Amino acid sequence: MSSARIFQPSKDASQSGTARTKVWHLDFDQTAPRETDPLMGWTGSGDMLQQVHLKFETLEDAVAYAKKAGIVYRVEEPKTAPPRKGLSYSDNFKFNRTAPWTH
Repeated sequence: MSSARIFQPSKDASQSGTARTKVWHLDFDQTAPRETDPLMGWTGSGDMLQQVHLKFETLEDAVAYAKKAGIVYRVEEPKTAPPRKGLSYSDNFKFNRTAPWTH
């Protein structure tokens, strides 16, 4: 019996957009250990499900697919970032700053 995790990926750290964070992913868990090739040093595995990455529009679609296929699944809820304060560059030089200027 295969198991999988259903999750929504986090925002890319190097970009400000949220383009790839709207879909839900279903990734299978590792069932066979990875082995190191003695000649080249590459790692590999005979587990073919590690190469399968499914994408769904909604969480309900992903859960329905897992139930229909008989996959044991766990749902990892996305972590939401706290809202950012809208500051401008000129706010760094205000006279009434609450925190001291450190550089």
